[in-house]
Amino acid sequence: MLENPRSPRVRAVAKLAKRSARDETGLFLLEGPQAVAEAIRYRPEGVIELFATPTAMERHPALRDAARDADIDIEFAVESVLDAMSDTVTPQGIVAVARQFPTALKDVLAEGPRLIAICEEVRDPGNLGTIIRAADAAGADAVLLTGRTVDPFHPKVVRATTGSLFHVAVSRAGELEDVITAVGLAGLRVIAADVKGEDLLAARSRGILAEPTAWLFGNEARGLSDEALKLVPTVLRLPIYGAAESLNLATAASVCLYESAFAQRAADLS
Repeated sequence: MLENPRSPRVRAVAKLAKRSARDETGLFLLEGPQAVAEAIRYRPEGVIELFATPTAMERHPALRDAARDADIDIEFAVESVLDAMSDTVTPQGIVAVARQFPTALKDVLAEGPRLIAICEEVRDPGNLGTIIRAADAAGADAVLLTGRTVDPFHPKVVRATTGSLFHVAVSRAGELEDVITAVGLAGLRVIAADVKGEDLLAARSRGILAEPTAWLFGNEARGLSDEALKLVPTVLRLPIYGAAESLNLATAASVCLYESAFAQRAADLS
């Protein structure tokens, strides 16, 4: 039973909240039963440490059994230790340390993807995590990160994905121009989501959303730069029918990804 929240082992886990520690170790932090359960289900070989309070394990017997089936030892700890490890204000008594698993761009494209999200300069961890979750829900093949987009293994990103980080390929793909070129050569139409574009409804009527598509999303505050938009053949905007000033980035990305998912599946059925 771990009882000292200031021990070197506890501090090493807590340091994974910082990018420098994650880059140095190749590890990242998982918090809460949902994220840990998905890690054990989809990447059990990558879970190297699992900590929990006895009470939390009693509340989540399925997680306890899954860890044992995967030969993952559960290290019990007092609540203050879990508090010290956790990046959240209200920890849930379960923390794991896992190996990072970024996917190379060439491996994403080798699979013949039909739907991809490209995130250029997305800086808010909650937004990126929600986009990854939406991409997973819409059946997208991958999320590509370009420019200075936030680290996908940031604790807040991981939490916001609610486990989808383990379901969909996420790639630190490089600079935007190179990524757009590679994606285009792989046969996908790159569509930028931007207020300067054509109404999405008009594009839907022309059938282009049923094509293999890579949606490009920009920074929360600035959107996509003029230079970025020049790299993309198609720019579409979501119409605002009510009085809202705009849509949150993650919400807009969710709508765009689902528009393509609906169109592609309808084409498959026709």
